Amino acid sequence: MPPGKVLQPVLKMKVDELFLCWLSQPTTQLMLKDCLKRIKNEEKTEIGSGDAGNSENERFTTKNSNLKQSILGDIRLPLMPFTPPQLSISLPLATSTNLRNTSNVKGTRRSSGTRVVQTKKEETLPPSLSQTIPTFYFPRGCPKEKVNIDAVIAKIERTFSQFPNERATLDDMGKVAKACDCPLYWKGPLFYCAGGERTGYVSVHKFVAMWRKILQTCYDDAAKFVHLLMNPGCNYLVQEDFIPFLQDVVNSHPGLSFLKEASEFHSRYITTVIQRIFYTVNRSWSGKITCNELRKSNFLQNVALLEEEADINQLTEYFSYEHFYVIYCKFWELDTDHDLYIDRKDLARHNDHAISSRMIERIFSGAVTRGRKAQKDGKISYADFVWFLISEEDKKTPTSIEYWFRCMDLDGDGALSMYELEYFYEEQCQKLDSMAIEPLPFEDCLCQMLDLVKPQYEGKITLHDLKRCKLTNVFFDTFFNIEKYLDHEQKDQFSILRDSEGESPEVSDWEKYAAEEYDILVAEEAASDQWNDGYEAELNPVDHQKANVLKYQMEKRPFFEMPSHLADVDLDEYDYEEDFE
Repeated sequence: MPPGKVLQPVLKMKVDELFLCWLSQPTTQLMLKDCLKRIKNEEKTEIGSGDAGNSENERFTTKNSNLKQSILGDIRLPLMPFTPPQLSISLPLATSTNLRNTSNVKGTRRSSGTRVVQTKKEETLPPSLSQTIPTFYFPRGCPKEKVNIDAVIAKIERTFSQFPNERATLDDMGKVAKACDCPLYWKGPLFYCAGGERTGYVSVHKFVAMWRKILQTCYDDAAKFVHLLMNPGCNYLVQEDFIPFLQDVVNSHPGLSFLKEASEFHSRYITTVIQRIFYTVNRSWSGKITCNELRKSNFLQNVALLEEEADINQLTEYFSYEHFYVIYCKFWELDTDHDLYIDRKDLARHNDHAISSRMIERIFSGAVTRGRKAQKDGKISYADFVWFLISEEDKKTPTSIEYWFRCMDLDGDGALSMYELEYFYEEQCQKLDSMAIEPLPFEDCLCQMLDLVKPQYEGKITLHDLKRCKLTNVFFDTFFNIEKYLDHEQKDQFSILRDSEGESPEVSDWEKYAAEEYDILVAEEAASDQWNDGYEAELNPVDHQKANVLKYQMEKRPFFEMPSHLADVDLDEYDYEEDFE
């Protein structure tokens, strides 16, 4: 920055942000609707009570002149001498005989114009109405009842007095978290935020200063959690911010104790959980989780359940080890060189080449992935695969609908045109021909899909249309998944709709898929153990993990129990903000 230049805050952006926040409040919406209703009623009264012709024009003229006077005010100073009313009052009209006296007239006009303005009274502006607008913007939570900060600090100090030299290690932070009225597994973020990572312990004075500041500035759990994990100077969380917190969960949760001997899988499990968090919580696809997004999600409730639920697999939305195991085994099968990256040919082998090559090209185009280096090399990472698999197996969630919509929207205009639908359907027809199955003509297929989705505007399908549709899985499978398309074709559409309406909302398509696949993997491992019967074969990392971990899982949980779903990752910003809810 050049010397002497001072940074200026961008006030307009902040004002716009505050205005939009105020405009989105329910009370504001009600007030505006009421005002509009009253304005409409007054206009009807004036038109009905007056003359239908002249009176309306007179009102318009009067309002126009009043509006000009209130807006112009003193700005009329240079314009006043040239207006016809002032010329007729203070100056003689110019005629052909006095044209040669133009200079004198100009001087007279200036003086008379000035004299008129001086006698004009300035109109007083109405008082500002901003004083009546209550505070509505609380980026760090709405302040509730008065919290006795001194009492909380005294409770924390009593807890620290139990430790040697009033210093708490990471193992001691569970008691400190309870003294702060926080869930048990906030202990890691509390420890690292107070500087415990540098020294291996946290002193009472350092922790009290940190927690007092949080209590004074953050008023709800979401704001406190973001403050504990975020980098200095930020007001959001990125993927790396979750690593210390999740590593502490892996190290201390009883449901993951079997992973202590398989440290090479810690990073893979943590990566999977982080992607699932962003998949579900980061609804803006920005790669940055804000306080508002965290409040609208159920993530903090799941963090609190970590303390109550000893079986990690019961926490199916984010932390389930069984779900991680299914995702990682599917990726390992495709990643033949085991470098944790897969290319187009690798992904094409998923589910026996069920996904069309045109859709695979769109996935690798960067429409739904973030890794710039991987995109340059024509590969996607394991993190990207987490998003792909969950979106592929459950096409009814908001994130999965957005995922596939981005892929199908070739020109990025926010709508699926008939051309784009035909582009993907062409390859489906080619596959059906190769299987000796006569494909449905595109015109007939298009009629079926339009009847299914019922778009609001003719000739295009928007993201909002798809989110209103209850059979988005049928729509997407028709255009790029041949196996699932044939499965849908063998079923009656009304029966599919009845099944979707009758399903329990607690069990999603992803949960059912993960449960079935996990049981298959466990059964295969059990059969392999019986076949070997004491013969110790050379195992790859996944097989080695099966041998060490699956025995624990089989003894702990019968096969017929069903786990759950979800997943998350970072992506490029996309201009569909009006459709994100």
